[in-house]
Amino acid sequence: MVSKDICIIVAMAIYMMLMVYIGISFSSKNKNTDDFYLGGRKLGPFVTAMSAEASDMSSWLLMGLPGVAYLTGMAEAAWTALGLALGTYINWLIVAKRIRVYSVKAGNATTIPEFFANRYRDKSNILTVTAAIIIIIFFIPYTASGFKACGTLFNSLFGLNYTASMLICAAIIVVYTALGGFLAASTTDLIQSVVMTIALITVLIFGINFAGGLTNVLDNAKSVGDYLSLIKTHNVATNEVSNYGILTIVSTMAWGLGYFGMPHILLRFMAIKDTAKLKLSRRVASVWVVISMAAAIFIGIVGYGMTKADPETFALLGTSSESETVIIAIARLISSHGIFAAIIAGIILSGILAATMSTADSQLLAAASSVSQNIIQPFSKKEMSDKKKMIIARCTVVVISIISVFLAINPNSSVFRIVSFAWAGFGASFGPVVLFALFWKRSNAQGAVAGIITGGTMVFLWKFVIAKLGGVFAIYELLPAFIAACIAIVVVSLITPAPSKEITDEFEEVKNAV
Repeated sequence: MVSKDICIIVAMAIYMMLMVYIGISFSSKNKNTDDFYLGGRKLGPFVTAMSAEASDMSSWLLMGLPGVAYLTGMAEAAWTALGLALGTYINWLIVAKRIRVYSVKAGNATTIPEFFANRYRDKSNILTVTAAIIIIIFFIPYTASGFKACGTLFNSLFGLNYTASMLICAAIIVVYTALGGFLAASTTDLIQSVVMTIALITVLIFGINFAGGLTNVLDNAKSVGDYLSLIKTHNVATNEVSNYGILTIVSTMAWGLGYFGMPHILLRFMAIKDTAKLKLSRRVASVWVVISMAAAIFIGIVGYGMTKADPETFALLGTSSESETVIIAIARLISSHGIFAAIIAGIILSGILAATMSTADSQLLAAASSVSQNIIQPFSKKEMSDKKKMIIARCTVVVISIISVFLAINPNSSVFRIVSFAWAGFGASFGPVVLFALFWKRSNAQGAVAGIITGGTMVFLWKFVIAKLGGVFAIYELLPAFIAACIAIVVVSLITPAPSKEITDEFEEVKNAV
């Protein structure tokens, strides 16, 4: 192994050891499951903002988004980013404070399924279990996409066995998550957001320089017909051009609707210590998201410019899975410029690990809390001790990780496409229910169950059946599934008994408090 590879490995090893150390250091602070899953609602404004966005972006930011821009141009990447930017801001603006206040008022709920159940006084556990099952169904492949990104990273860099690399990274994530819980995940997410930012900036500067300057980058992109168009996609590998019509644009921007239903993001809102600081958190989060996504898209365009500038050194990455390694390829070029450059490359590649870990840890916690708090505990015959609850919580993290590992075995799967499907699942299943629970007094438990089932079912139905009809039906499944869930909530709520006075009085109290 050459010296530059050693430098890269050392930099990445130090980073991963730091994450494990944080997990160990926070392990003693978890006295009960409230601490383990929600950090005792003690998050500060900056940790809330950056952990929410770092856990949101995942390996999708440094692999999926640049890969799509690199391979097909601006259209899909830009409209997706615009939808996410708007969704981020609106979610912080209208949901964050209200769900923080409401989750405390409604029985001090520590998970999203528990909040739904407490909000609607569902004693049957039907709502809780339904929501928990949806979380498990969609979080396992989401987590698997993160593990897959780790395996791809080390396989592309050093030619290491994909499966072995993926297993090692998964083990590290599981260790610090199972030990440190929510506080460890949030603290590491803050650090990881900084590492991700450094990676984006460094790659941009080097890539533009390698491609011969900004003018050359733009000229190379313009030379590919519709590469920079916002109404057409141009696959640089196959030279295929596809129209990006109004309906496709709207459905792509519908990515932003997903934010209202993301459990790992909503939990950050529920965990902030001081609601008065949410405005600061909103500003920090929104600015970081816009800048980071813009940089990620431009990295894809810069990567193509590098391919044009020096095709022998930087070969065309012609498939979806290959294009997602564009930052890895750039980091490899950086590492060839000496020992110091190799260390910088190691930091860049740690950024990919950071993006992956920051999401995987949050997803593991959200999924584990759903199993232990919302499935196992409600059906246990007697109240469990805090110690037993903690054991179940940590064991659940491990079990879910093992299942995710099996789903991540295929190295040729696309991070962008996996995340896209899971995102649609949460957005359609939970997004409408969260909004109606927070803003419509007449909604009830039956409507919430109908909304969750309809949204989740429609995502599968549209993705695997209806979209295959093509034409106007070939749109992102989140939009039609979200609309269907909203209709189901309204219709079922109106044809079933109205909520009790206790529930509506509580709704009014929360409304007046925010």
